Amino acid sequence: MAIIEVDRLSKDYTYYEKETGLRHSLRNLFYRKQLIRHAVRDVSFEVEEGEIVGFLGPNGAGKTTTLKLLSGILHPTSGTARVMGFTPWERKKEYKMNFSIVMGQKSQLWWDLPANESLALNKSIYELSDRAFQATLDELAELLDVRDLLSVQVRRLSLGERMKIELIASLIHRPKIMFLDEPTIGLDLISQKNIRQFIKTYSKQTKTTILLTSHYMADIENLCKRSVVINHGSIVFDGELSKMNRLVGDRKRLRLQFGVPVDEVTLSRYGRVVESGEGQALLEVEKQEVKTVLQAVLDVLPIVDFNVEELSIEDGLSEIYKKERDALEVGGQIS
Repeated sequence: MAIIEVDRLSKDYTYYEKETGLRHSLRNLFYRKQLIRHAVRDVSFEVEEGEIVGFLGPNGAGKTTTLKLLSGILHPTSGTARVMGFTPWERKKEYKMNFSIVMGQKSQLWWDLPANESLALNKSIYELSDRAFQATLDELAELLDVRDLLSVQVRRLSLGERMKIELIASLIHRPKIMFLDEPTIGLDLISQKNIRQFIKTYSKQTKTTILLTSHYMADIENLCKRSVVINHGSIVFDGELSKMNRLVGDRKRLRLQFGVPVDEVTLSRYGRVVESGEGQALLEVEKQEVKTVLQAVLDVLPIVDFNVEELSIEDGLSEIYKKERDALEVGGQIS
């Protein structure tokens, strides 16, 4: 059963063009050119209860705006959304008590106070009993290994430690839905891995529904089976991660290592040269041609080692963005 239902949701922003200089400032007193930015355009998708969905797209694609609409922070220009049966922007108390939003670039913790003071504030906001609050706090602090950090001033914590406390603050009321907007941004690799492991474990234990945005593909690959790709405010892909590359064609990549250097012109005879140099190269070929191309390069080129690779999810995303851009230029759509 779908716990999130979004139908043709749109959000437009109106702003005005202004050039520099006194003359243009005076002109703007009488006439201003109004412009409209379509942050989200006719977005439709559903999320099942307990599902973790990756919400992907480049900067300015509309990811954060969509999360703000679903959390009730923003009102839409048009369209509808139902989350747990509620309309988010009506901001009913029952709804606000059952979801949370974590934004990697914004903090809900009080900078100059110990972390447990901010958590105590959330206890009061969500009307939790002492017993329920302490039980949840103990469980989350154990999972995230931050028990010794709860009494430390927030400004004294590292970025990774603060993000762990942010997660506790967002989960202290045991929400049914979490909107995670770049939860690992700026973290080192070890901290990213720890946060991912916690999210995976917590979701599995509690069946919490999670909508996750991230620029780190490791987050998406480790946590999500399904992804929704948004670009220029519109959805350009919705499906399993494994199917993303099929949208742009079945291709493979041959990573070749040479005994002596081979120039790009020679390499281009066998496939698209993705990269080359320092005695190695990466060729992209159609899946059905892998065997033929591999045999040809082994016969002709001074190869000492090779490997056949799948296109990465990043490559698939890049192709989807490029295909959508090309479609917009000719007034078409991605097929």
